Amino acid sequence: MPVTLPQLSRRAFLKRAALLVAAANLTPQSHAGWFGKSRDRHTFAFFSDAHINADARSIQAGVNMADNLFACVRSLAAWPVRPAAVMVNGDLAHRSGRPEDYATFAKLIHPVRTLAPVHLSLGNHDERENFWRALPGDAAQLPSVPLKQAEVFASERANWFLLDSLDATAHTPGELGAAQLYWLQRELAAHPEKPALVVCHHPLDATGLFGLKDSVQLEALLTRHRQVKAFIFGHTHNWNLAQHPSGVHLINLPQTAYPFVPGRPSGWVRATLSREGMELELRCLDERHPEHAQIKQLVWRAA
Repeated sequence: MPVTLPQLSRRAFLKRAALLVAAANLTPQSHAGWFGKSRDRHTFAFFSDAHINADARSIQAGVNMADNLFACVRSLAAWPVRPAAVMVNGDLAHRSGRPEDYATFAKLIHPVRTLAPVHLSLGNHDERENFWRALPGDAAQLPSVPLKQAEVFASERANWFLLDSLDATAHTPGELGAAQLYWLQRELAAHPEKPALVVCHHPLDATGLFGLKDSVQLEALLTRHRQVKAFIFGHTHNWNLAQHPSGVHLINLPQTAYPFVPGRPSGWVRATLSREGMELELRCLDERHPEHAQIKQLVWRAA
């Protein structure tokens, strides 16, 4: 039941790449020059809402989702340093999480594993059993909460809490559930020493119609535990930064796939931690987009 795909050695990567190309029926890509970069232990990369179809030629809203994801992969690989980790924040599959969708997703994301460990979470277009079966050999740990994929991992300047908000496949709202909320409360209480950064596919939504149905309960946890500095989410296909009245930063990741509103950027986000906050950079697939390469500085709220 994979949460984290460990980083691969060059030998392991090249051996598995040929198998994945054949399995997904995709054209092999050159990965020369992807090895040997130094690692920045304070830098992380975020992808979200990939919506990969079994057919890599599939198009929605005028966008080839597979081409977009692999363009993001190439852009990340061209970055001067390796990130400490890469997080793909839900909706890995196109509509309903078919096994074939995950086979194609696995091929496209595979090169990232030469750069860093890859943490995967699920969105409302994913299907847990198909996802778990698709990558059985990559299981790094069992889920911390039954039938969910909650995870916490540490970096030098922050603890990361990855939540699973998939409620029902192809059903828009998400839900954490009482067991996962209790797990998060317990883990936050056990890790007060560093800033806490919480990652979830669905946004806070008081109505419960589009985002989290248990937004009120999660919001209470985020605001009460003062080490929580940011809540990072996707789902809306709309890159945006805001701040909760409590001071928690609300980071809405862009999609790698198609925007819901024409003209909004698609791409990935580079996040670099300092002791006092985080620097964010949007890397647009369209480098002519006015928001491409814009850098935002976030300052953490007081403990």
